[in-house]
Amino acid sequence: MKHLLTILFVLSTLFVSSQITQKDGAFIQVDKIVHDFGDVEYGSNLICEFIISNTGSKPLTLSSCKGSCGCTVPTCQPIPILPGQTYTMVVKYDSKREGIINKSVTIWSNSVNEPVKVVRIQGFVKPETYPLGK
Repeated sequence: MKHLLTILFVLSTLFVSSQITQKDGAFIQVDKIVHDFGDVEYGSNLICEFIISNTGSKPLTLSSCKGSCGCTVPTCQPIPILPGQTYTMVVKYDSKREGIINKSVTIWSNSVNEPVKVVRIQGFVKPETYPLGK
């Protein structure tokens, strides 16, 4: 009986593994999880890109992308990303705030592996400098 349970467990594991590797459905993959701007000047034009790939077998649709605050603005089009294709999500950050940048962008999609994917931006905005004599 113990051997029969072991065999059934191994077979079920192999079945589940084969189902996952077939990637039946839309699968999201992002080229990076974190973009680091490093140290930047106050008021800089901060823009970065995240390359989103569909490694599945069906079209991937990004239903929504949202920054963790109003200073972090991603672009997200609800167009289908076909299997094997990519989409470039652009994220803009308003750097008229001094200090540490530690923000997230949440991506909602029809992906079967990660329907909600979170990526981050980080860095440091240097203090605003004023011209001499003012």
